[in-house]
Amino acid sequence: MSQTRSAQTSAPTDTSLPTTNDPALQRILQSVESLGLTENLLELELQGYTVVKGVLSEDRIERAKAAILRRVERNAGHQVDPATATAADFHGMAYQHYLIFDDPVFQEILLEPKPLAVVNYLLGESCVLSSMGSHFRGPGGMPLAAHADGQTDAFLTAAASIANCNYALTPYTREAGALVMFPGSHLKRRQPTPHENWTAHGKTIMEVMAEQLSPAELDQVDWQIPRGGVTMEIDPGDAVIWHGNSWHAGWRREIPGVRINLAAYFCRPFMSTQERRGDTRHPEVFERYANDPRFGKLLGEKVFNGWQEEGPDFSGKRTSPQGLYD
Repeated sequence: MSQTRSAQTSAPTDTSLPTTNDPALQRILQSVESLGLTENLLELELQGYTVVKGVLSEDRIERAKAAILRRVERNAGHQVDPATATAADFHGMAYQHYLIFDDPVFQEILLEPKPLAVVNYLLGESCVLSSMGSHFRGPGGMPLAAHADGQTDAFLTAAASIANCNYALTPYTREAGALVMFPGSHLKRRQPTPHENWTAHGKTIMEVMAEQLSPAELDQVDWQIPRGGVTMEIDPGDAVIWHGNSWHAGWRREIPGVRINLAAYFCRPFMSTQERRGDTRHPEVFERYANDPRFGKLLGEKVFNGWQEEGPDFSGKRTSPQGLYD
């Protein structure tokens, strides 16, 4: 049976994080506590994901939505009304990739302190942005299959290698195509099986896909949510952050209009990023954040590996993690 995660917050409890002799970890935990995220961290440990309420201001929500809509309309060749769009205007889900340089608002969101504090705890202070994009969803199409991000079973270790931060920019409800999370799935350290995924009339989602139904036929399929799935009914500006092992999925949108999110996907620095780092076409962006070393680090400027014929850089400009929580 499916469950729903309400947008309402629960009453705070008297919790505290453990003390540690590791100065780097202590710095991370102190940051978490100073931002009022202690309960979120405990929630993350127990269920593999947490919801941080009201991260984005109304201004940033509207600017991000407008920038994503500009990208969508440029690609589609026509306007898309976010409130009234039909499947004829935008059908199903299409990922809008590499948004980080599209508009300054995405760089601002990347540096939001609360999500970064949680991501730092999961991946360490030397983590990098792997990708930033939007899973833009209109009516119809397929649900998003349940999965753990980016890795095969053998690499899903207790320590997270990747983490995802999913911002709602429009309301998340079942009918609107909300995100679905699976509490405790991060402890399984494996991908879901076909029979732990969406089903329809006794068939798995893979079997339905193999039938190669027409878009109109797919829109009529009655999907059953995977066992244990919790629908994230949250508000614009809320952020869902999860351990890379955590299973997640998404409902098909059943009502007019579009669901807009922003997904910031992070990884440890030894991993290949989904988006290529070292993009030199936007020097003004890096100049804007010249006094904020965190921005350059997230964009891969400190990653030690990746040299060409010039060989490794031992000047200290590119550094292996030292004195950091990693």
